[in-house]
Amino acid sequence: MDALIVASLALPLLLALLVAQPRSRAVALSLAPWAPLPALALALAAREPLGLDLPDVLTGLQLGVDDSGRVFLLFTSLIWLAAGGFARGWFADDPRRARFMVFFLLTQAGNLGACLALDAAGFYAFYALMSFAAYGLVAHDGDTAARRAGRVYLVLAVAGEMLILSGLLLALGLAPDHPWAVACLVLGFGVKVGLPLLHVSLPLAYAAAPIPAAAVLAGAMIKAGVLGWLRFLPLGAAALPDSGQLLMATGALMIVGGSVIGLAQRQPGAILAYSSVAQMGHFALGVGAGLTAPALWPPIAAALVVYAAHHALAKAALFLGVGVVARHGASRAHLAGLTLPALALAGAPFTSGMLAKLGLKSALAGLPAPWADALPLLLVAGALGSALLMARLLVQARETPVVGDAPTALWAPWLLALAGVAGLTAGLAPFASWSATLQPGALLAALWPVFAALALTLAALKLRLGAPRIPAGDLLVPIERLLAAIVRLHPPRAARAARVAGTRDPSPAAPGIAPARVALRRCAVVGAARGFRVPADILRP
Repeated sequence: MDALIVASLALPLLLALLVAQPRSRAVALSLAPWAPLPALALALAAREPLGLDLPDVLTGLQLGVDDSGRVFLLFTSLIWLAAGGFARGWFADDPRRARFMVFFLLTQAGNLGACLALDAAGFYAFYALMSFAAYGLVAHDGDTAARRAGRVYLVLAVAGEMLILSGLLLALGLAPDHPWAVACLVLGFGVKVGLPLLHVSLPLAYAAAPIPAAAVLAGAMIKAGVLGWLRFLPLGAAALPDSGQLLMATGALMIVGGSVIGLAQRQPGAILAYSSVAQMGHFALGVGAGLTAPALWPPIAAALVVYAAHHALAKAALFLGVGVVARHGASRAHLAGLTLPALALAGAPFTSGMLAKLGLKSALAGLPAPWADALPLLLVAGALGSALLMARLLVQARETPVVGDAPTALWAPWLLALAGVAGLTAGLAPFASWSATLQPGALLAALWPVFAALALTLAALKLRLGAPRIPAGDLLVPIERLLAAIVRLHPPRAARAARVAGTRDPSPAAPGIAPARVALRRCAVVGAARGFRVPADILRP
């Protein structure tokens, strides 16, 4: 098992290094899609908690698999495996595929490392690697949308890392339940989860990133923020009703707001991004409930882990399906494949979504007032919102013209993701209370949002009703316009001086700076970050 733990992290890092070398690039690119196999094997083989101590790494790295980490490692490695295979077909003719794969493998190593790290220093190091390497995935295409998405993503990623580090240091120096430590950790990991005001990078990144990257961003990486909450917040150990109820209210806002704004989107990536915001509101609701009522935390924790697996697999399958449709049209087979994870995300009967939502509802049943009365209505609103968003996604996919059949290079990884969605339902079946699930009331509660969404969508199409358009990034747009207006009214001092002097740079670089600048621009990664002009041969195909 120790060998599998090491291989889970070493293999993607080694392959990233080999892809960056021209001599070994071809072989490494052929092996890169299989990099998550050791992690997947570890997740399937680990029947009990295990650990590996590496005292000479960082401050003493502790790796291993516990009960919740095993589930996260299982669906994370499966998503990376499907996305890696999809990337091979997606970038078959892309001259920049090697550069993408370097960032892809580095991000993968960070994501898998966060699932395996059992100490704070190791988790933070892998989480930071995942966050910063993912910039190369978001900004890969290099067009205006990708550059903007990359800038917004990077700013929020840096802010999130600073908050997480501050929270960990405060928890270590003061107490894990100190209000400032809790606030920093909630907000820091909330950048990935998509808390309000911190969510603006999600629709931009999901829409701009290539499909394989969007699949791991929405399926696997967003759950790393949830795992950070589960690992480092004092859940079940301390009662923090003020923080907990504030987070629960935030979750309610995400459930409703994500659905409403998502319906005003037309780009499939943006629709799925706001769907993720709404779905992640359930996690904020559950974690807030754990902070409010520690006695309820054990069943809530189990329900959230199941919900994480359900949402991750369904969202990855949806993104890969959108990619197949984008390349090869909306045939009946493609739409049928998209419908399976869409129904799961909507919580339709006999899907993982129904089982996950019933489990969360049951775990939250013991909450005090006013949440005990508001919770059923909120979950119903979330179910209807998810169903409407999935209906809108299918309508947008249906309008894509059929141009041919999807080759095996895209079909096979998508089928793997769909098998994960179906397999999760089968895996949860032995643990489900079918006597309660098959009750007429439970079936009706799961069915009516789907039928209501279908009826409303058909009526809107018949009447040719159009939803109001809200730009992806919503609140970010007026903020950007305000900042641009401020800059126009009060330009930076250096810019004013440059205009007066009639030069581009009013302060010439000191001797020795120019050669260093040239060397940095020739570095593959830095060159990519500057706009993807990479003069060095290191990442050219």
